[in-house]
Amino acid sequence: MLSQIVSEEDLAFFRPHEFLVRESQKPKRLFQLLEGWACRYRMLPDGRRQITALYLPGDFCEPHWALGRPASQSIVALTNIRARSSPCEVPTSVGGHNQQEGFWNDLLDGWERQSSWLVTLGRRTALERLSHLLLELFARMRQSGLTYGSQCALPLTQMDIADLTGLTPVHVNRTLQTMRSKGLVELQSKWLRIPDMDALRQAAAMSTDSFL
Repeated sequence: MLSQIVSEEDLAFFRPHEFLVRESQKPKRLFQLLEGWACRYRMLPDGRRQITALYLPGDFCEPHWALGRPASQSIVALTNIRARSSPCEVPTSVGGHNQQEGFWNDLLDGWERQSSWLVTLGRRTALERLSHLLLELFARMRQSGLTYGSQCALPLTQMDIADLTGLTPVHVNRTLQTMRSKGLVELQSKWLRIPDMDALRQAAAMSTDSFL
């Protein structure tokens, strides 16, 4: 469960579409999301966008800022955000063992997630891409204690999902309709419900014993 005990002076707040950092800026603060979602993205010259990372409650946004380098991509709030704000440096013993452990675990998880996304974008079909994405998001929300049975919040638009999966919004819409008709997912009012986790894993071309 994500700890919510943070002093007021260590909190930062962002509204939807507000930048946490812009591309090429040198961040001065690290943010650990307590509530809300954000995304990192790269915009192509013709206006096409590729979302390269999602930040959910519990995630550090983003750990490698502690190395002092400028942000390579912009990060923007997708929803209202409440975050723990700390100096842009690698946590030391002053920050407490739990914060240090969370920082390094988040860094490693991010690397693993990026590798998985490469496989998804390079080899998975549209149905497999969306199934894998929804499984990943559910697993991450569950890790933060934010799932309720087989459901969790999903504040993404179909355009967001298209920019995550490299598909068109029309293709996303059709694929989600197919998933609904097969009973793989239920989506309503920005909530996701997964009736049969094993069936969705199979649709995502994943083994049933996967950590997701």
